Amino acid sequence: MVKSSFSNILRVGAALDAARTLEHSLEHFLAIVQSSDDAIISKNMDGLVVSWNSGAQSIFGYTEGEMLGKSMLVLFPPERREEEVHILKRVLSGARVDHFETERLHKNGNRIYVSVTISPIRDRDGVVVGASNITRDITQKVKLEAAARLSNAILSSTDDAVVSKSVNGIVTSWNPAATKIFGYTAEEMIGRSIELLLPSDRKDEEKFILERILNGEVIDHFDTVRVCKSGRRVNVSVTTSPIRDGWGKIIGASKIARDITAQKLAEAQLRLTSRVFTDTNEGILITNSEGLIVDVNAAFTHITGYTHDEVLGKDPLTFRSGRQSYSVFRAMRCALMRDGEWKGEIWSRRKDGEAFSVLLSVSRVCEAKGAITNYVALFSDITPLKRHQEMLEHGAHFDALTNLPNRLLLSDRLQQAMANCQRQSQILAVLYMDIDSFKSINDAFGHSVGDELLVAISQQMRDGLREGDTLARMGGDEFVVVLTGLRGVEDCVQLVNRVLAACACPVLVGGMELSVTTSIGVTLYPNDNVDADQLMRNADFAMYEAKRGGKNRFHLFDANQDAEVKTRSNQQSRIEQALRQQELVLYYQPKVNMRSGAVVGAEALIRWNHPERGLLAPASFLPAIEKHPLSERVGDWVMATAFMQLDAWAQAGLKLPVSINASARQFLDEQFTAKLAALLASHPRIDPDMVELEILETSALEDMGAVQKIMADCHSLGVKFSLDDFGTGYSSLTYLRRLPVDILKIDQSFIRDMLEDTGNLSIVKGVIGLAAAFNRTVIAEGVETDAHGVQLMALGCELAQGYAIARPMPAEQLPDWVATWDLPAAWH
Repeated sequence: MVKSSFSNILRVGAALDAARTLEHSLEHFLAIVQSSDDAIISKNMDGLVVSWNSGAQSIFGYTEGEMLGKSMLVLFPPERREEEVHILKRVLSGARVDHFETERLHKNGNRIYVSVTISPIRDRDGVVVGASNITRDITQKVKLEAAARLSNAILSSTDDAVVSKSVNGIVTSWNPAATKIFGYTAEEMIGRSIELLLPSDRKDEEKFILERILNGEVIDHFDTVRVCKSGRRVNVSVTTSPIRDGWGKIIGASKIARDITAQKLAEAQLRLTSRVFTDTNEGILITNSEGLIVDVNAAFTHITGYTHDEVLGKDPLTFRSGRQSYSVFRAMRCALMRDGEWKGEIWSRRKDGEAFSVLLSVSRVCEAKGAITNYVALFSDITPLKRHQEMLEHGAHFDALTNLPNRLLLSDRLQQAMANCQRQSQILAVLYMDIDSFKSINDAFGHSVGDELLVAISQQMRDGLREGDTLARMGGDEFVVVLTGLRGVEDCVQLVNRVLAACACPVLVGGMELSVTTSIGVTLYPNDNVDADQLMRNADFAMYEAKRGGKNRFHLFDANQDAEVKTRSNQQSRIEQALRQQELVLYYQPKVNMRSGAVVGAEALIRWNHPERGLLAPASFLPAIEKHPLSERVGDWVMATAFMQLDAWAQAGLKLPVSINASARQFLDEQFTAKLAALLASHPRIDPDMVELEILETSALEDMGAVQKIMADCHSLGVKFSLDDFGTGYSSLTYLRRLPVDILKIDQSFIRDMLEDTGNLSIVKGVIGLAAAFNRTVIAEGVETDAHGVQLMALGCELAQGYAIARPMPAEQLPDWVATWDLPAAWH
């Protein structure tokens, strides 16, 4: 009797503990909802607001008190109110509305663009009683997309071929007019040599053009012949200008090519017909032999703003912009007298005073006896192209967010600074900086606040540097400073401390005072007598040492550590070689249902079949390529190989889902979704739901917004996602709420010791409970004994993988294993 009472007391205590845990989880969940930047709103089936978070107030302007009990229609523009009727019908049927982009009204009457996700809310009997709305303000995104379309439209709408190339003649951009003139698409030309367009008798022209471009010259209206894709020869007039970086270094050339076949014919017939004069889009100006205007066409009036009568009898120099000296016009006059024509690019002035750039062609007209009767000028307004060209040149060398030099411009400046050091016997320092705990600010306040903070910090750091120093943004929260003209380490330390102080100074962002610190790695040149790339690697290495030392500090690179850097570089080179020589292989570890005995899938695991060291586990080589571009190539190989194996199994009649690990760098590549779609398309036998992508919980910290979008895009292809090592991060509830994850994988570090360690057992219970609360499948990895399986099934986790089931095995062994696998006796 006493034993029974004591058992009852224990059960009551456990129930109270569970209730308190549930209450704490609910409070934590409500706090997350309230702190979200997104509007999270619930409404009943009459469309009346039931809950309204602070994100909703920030987006729409209404307070919670103003909206509770009110109709959602107050947020709808009149012409969009029918949307609510359709939405409620879909919700009532139990369907979701995902990422629906539309317009809503702010309290002040302004329209805002939003993306809305709507889900039904059911009571405990499953009856739909309302709906939850998650709304994101995408107004800025829509505006930026519109601006990008306008910018692209400028290049797309011109009739001239606008092409850019590198100094070695490789095409880097190609507009639609170039396709129209030459027949090649951008995809066919970008990355190929411009010499593809040269006829065999003009192969030396490109060398001649390059020599002049490298001398800084502009080649104006060079008339020549090019070959179209069809083999047809086309007459073109080409203006080639050097492209310079921010330091004036020539890094390529831009070409504006015009098909002048029609223009040549028009010039020859100008004295015989007025049709070209009246219909052309080019401005035409005709003067008498003294150079006074006798006629202009409608296009001239449209471009300049002057009427026909306003310019009759005027000297064309009336339209000078003042940007060019008289020497240009003297050269024009000499060319007309000597050659009978002049072509070039000049700046002119409209009637309203605005300067504009034109491509100009001037020809003289002579009577039968050779006396000059007229001069004819044809011109096109290329101002939009000029402005777009300047914008592209700036964007290629400066960071879009901070307007600081980017990685490309930094490389050029660093090499120049190193050359100056050698000439002047001075010292320079490279500072590699990473903002401490910046990701937590992004997660807490959103990316817009993070971006504003980066801009403010970069300005403070720039103010703390000298005029000749360079501050560049490498991307994310990483910056590099090049300090020049140093006399010794003491000068460097003084400036580094100034940068640390500037970064730590609080800044006001969005009404909040935020402060951060930075970790800085420092390397000196020529003390560290290496090339520019190695200097950067040394500074990067030293930065991680600073972080390991406690952050908010700097670490000076020690040449003795160079061996460690070189070792890592050698490892990376050897792994790249292994990839080329097909030394990497995939093993597969089965996943099973411990209760039913069903084989539910397998995980693809990389191994290195090293020719000297034997079969290597990933922990012995993958850390060397973490955050290195090589990790993307290895990841792509893993995906492609796993797909080929899935296809082979499907062809043999074995349909087994396979999970594939994706690194943070690989997953965040903007081409990841396209690569996945291409693999699915090339393997039609593979059902998308047979593919499961595993990402580490910590990978989501890289960029939560980007991870969400990529996962949503991949989900739309039909693949599944599992969150690996779940529970090892610090924001797991956030991930469950925001990421479209299908499966949670309990990290083996908790499973391994849960039979002896009550702390680990509690974590395992908590993860299983969270998975159930958020309707996610849960699987345990690292199940090494039958006892682990028994305990997990008692806790409600039926799916597992580990040595108690099978070790990872080559692909050819898996079908036989599946056919002969049986549950351990302890699990029956």
